[in-house]
Amino acid sequence: MEQKPIHNTKSMQNANQPSIYQLLVVGIVLSMIGVFLRFAGDSMILSIVSWVILFVGAFVCCKAVFKILGS
Repeated sequence: MEQKPIHNTKSMQNANQPSIYQLLVVGIVLSMIGVFLRFAGDSMILSIVSWVILFVGAFVCCKAVFKILGS
């Protein structure tokens, strides 16, 4: 007889916390702003700022994903 997977474990409860997904949404929005600014103008300063915003957003997204996987 097959055993049913347990869906209510501690790791699944930690991975399904809304705060993790809110962090993921913030990272995606930051990345999208960085990409938009990258193509918005042709200024050197704007280009550097947009790359920084893009990398911060990507870092936030990676942090949220690793939080989900580490649960």
